[in-house]
Amino acid sequence: MRLVPIECVKEDSLLGKTIYDIEGRTLLKPGVKLTTSLISKIKELNIFSLYIVDDYSDYEIEDIIKPELRQKAIKTIRQTFTDIERVSLAHDFKKRSISDYSKKEQDYFASINSISEELLDNILSNKHLLVSLVDIKNMDSYTYQHSVNVAVLSLVLGISLKLPKYKLIELCTGALLHDIGKTFIDSGILQKPGRLTEYEFSIIKQHPIKGYDFLSSIYDFNSNSKLIILQHHERIDGLGYPYGIKDNKINYMAKISSIADVYDALTSDRPYKRAMCPGQALEYLMANTGTFFDYELVKVFSRVLVPFPNGTIVSLSNGEIGIVEENFPNFPLRPSIKVLKSIDKNNIGSHINLLDELSIVISDIEYST
Repeated sequence: MRLVPIECVKEDSLLGKTIYDIEGRTLLKPGVKLTTSLISKIKELNIFSLYIVDDYSDYEIEDIIKPELRQKAIKTIRQTFTDIERVSLAHDFKKRSISDYSKKEQDYFASINSISEELLDNILSNKHLLVSLVDIKNMDSYTYQHSVNVAVLSLVLGISLKLPKYKLIELCTGALLHDIGKTFIDSGILQKPGRLTEYEFSIIKQHPIKGYDFLSSIYDFNSNSKLIILQHHERIDGLGYPYGIKDNKINYMAKISSIADVYDALTSDRPYKRAMCPGQALEYLMANTGTFFDYELVKVFSRVLVPFPNGTIVSLSNGEIGIVEENFPNFPLRPSIKVLKSIDKNNIGSHINLLDELSIVISDIEYST
């Protein structure tokens, strides 16, 4: 299967991955034939990309976590954020013990911890710690899906760094809740389809502090998880926010979540911006090491990422178009390609191993072949 912008999906293609509604209920199952009317209805759900199966893409792309666990995690985050948003008008961040919370709120906090443990156990059960799937997001539930993706990506990186289990749980919890401060921000600003004004952006930049202050009112909330929430927009060069701290002043786990946060945001469709292809997003991370991101962490992240899964159709810098047939550990941008289209007809069907052909690079992903 392969990921295709919805405007490039051809009639009679087969759906490759389940489509869920905002409540996590199944709308369409894999294998459904995509008619013109069905594609139009999917567009109305604010879904901008689909996994499809066609003549070029009989490869399977597996999610690193079980689909039912992903939906359970999204539902838990949505319920937590929605309830906090409902009571957030008071903005009362005085120190409280867990007994000061309602039974419902206590259940949410317990559920977040439980989800963190389930996500970790599920990922640890995988034989290969590689991420190749870009999650399909419904724009109406973007924040919740994004939160789960950031947690999963953070865990994969944390496991690769051999963090102990208790720190992985702290990392996952902080990543799941990294944007909780946005529940205290005007939704009109958060959902604005166009460019933010300087004033609006200054309001947005308050969300790490608001999230940190809210969770600091809970006496037993872990300090590492809180610092992820507070510092996930800080930069190595000190030009991030909210405090402009740099390098070793930034919490180590916040540095991890920052990479996951930016990668998932770049590879996600938004109403005002189409997704960047995973390869370009990885190149962005690499290009900004030492300024935005920690160099060593990005280097490890690149080893567990498969930006061009088998079955991806790509254009090459030599003008040819091919399909990815094999990926190699530690070289995420240099897979082996089978040529599908070439000016030289003799090259069609031949193989190019980008590990050997260093003068050739992948230029982009092709969708209309």
